[in-house]
Amino acid sequence: MSEQLDVVVIGAGQAGLSIGYYLSKMRRQFVILEKASTIVPAWRSRWDSFTLVIPNWTVRLPDFAYRGDDPDGFMSRDELVRLLEEFAALFNPEIRFGQTVTSIEKAPTGGGFLVRTQDGVLEAKNVVVAVGTFQMPRIPAFGRHISESVAQLHSSHYVNPSALDSGGVMVVGTGQSGCQIAEELYQSGRKVYLCVGGATRIPRRYRGKDSVSWLVETGFFEQTPDMLPSSRARFKAHPFLTGKDGGHSLDLHQFAKDGVTLLGHVAGADGTKLTFKPDLHENLKAIDQFVLDFEKSVDKMIEERGLEAEEEAGEPLMTDAYDSAVITELDLAAEGITTVIWATGFRYDFGWIKLPLLDEDGYPIQKRGVSAYPGLYFLGLHFLYRRKSGLLMGVGADAAYLADAISQRS
Repeated sequence: MSEQLDVVVIGAGQAGLSIGYYLSKMRRQFVILEKASTIVPAWRSRWDSFTLVIPNWTVRLPDFAYRGDDPDGFMSRDELVRLLEEFAALFNPEIRFGQTVTSIEKAPTGGGFLVRTQDGVLEAKNVVVAVGTFQMPRIPAFGRHISESVAQLHSSHYVNPSALDSGGVMVVGTGQSGCQIAEELYQSGRKVYLCVGGATRIPRRYRGKDSVSWLVETGFFEQTPDMLPSSRARFKAHPFLTGKDGGHSLDLHQFAKDGVTLLGHVAGADGTKLTFKPDLHENLKAIDQFVLDFEKSVDKMIEERGLEAEEEAGEPLMTDAYDSAVITELDLAAEGITTVIWATGFRYDFGWIKLPLLDEDGYPIQKRGVSAYPGLYFLGLHFLYRRKSGLLMGVGADAAYLADAISQRS
């Protein structure tokens, strides 16, 4: 006979812990299932020098906002993990580790759900899927065609420069991870080749404030999916910047000036030879335009709201990268490149939920985490309700909403 539970939460990351906190306050019977051997495994797996890219004051877990003495700083990986461990210790939830959920389906009777794992079946009145969007590393299919003489790893498996084979490194992708890893590598003395994608950037500071503060003021993180040009715009990378060494801007023009070889999108691979799209300058122009648009939007908001702000000019736009040759073919062996790091994001898979609730992108259909199936909820997804839903600054509010929805089913 299957074990009977009130609530099953899948995932012990920031989302699963957040809903667990509220369920504990409500004195609901629940269990969290986590396939890893510890809580918040995604944060633990970040590289050694990792820091948050948004200020510490944006960490707003339920009744546990950041309370340290450096709100404008950027927590390291280990500091953040300790904070999340402290949060979990507040209510000490029952977490069953090493539990991979293989399916969720409707229970034949009682209106609940069957949650199957490798160890058996749980029957729950309510299920909260809190596995997030960034579930599995995404590596382009043509990566299989690169010679075995070249080491390949996803950015989620990067540790530090000394952990890589000696030689040059190609980083594919210029989102948050790709740019931070590329900067660390070339500053460590490595020859770096960086494939520039569609991610944009913002300056670390503008007119006397951290730019994240201005993004909050302009409502950037409050955007809802219906405000986007298309459903797939939900998955566009956030503008890149870094919190390392107290935080600073990342600028691909500076990278080029410092000796990084910039390339366009990878188009294909055959052995040690790679081909690239001739879109490098086009991608750079889009990035530079985003900076100008960001600064104009902040200036406009300051004027319209009559806000006090410094009159400092923005960082001067560099142009060094436009002098870079547009390379469409490269032999990794000839260039001494021994490692390719795929900073190409993650993919998700909700096909193990045996209910017809996925849209054309394979994304759960829900309204602020509430699905069309009473008792089945989603939490921690990118753009679940607002842009901030998958972030430490927004997951708590969504968790509170779902906890209330669960309480109303009693």
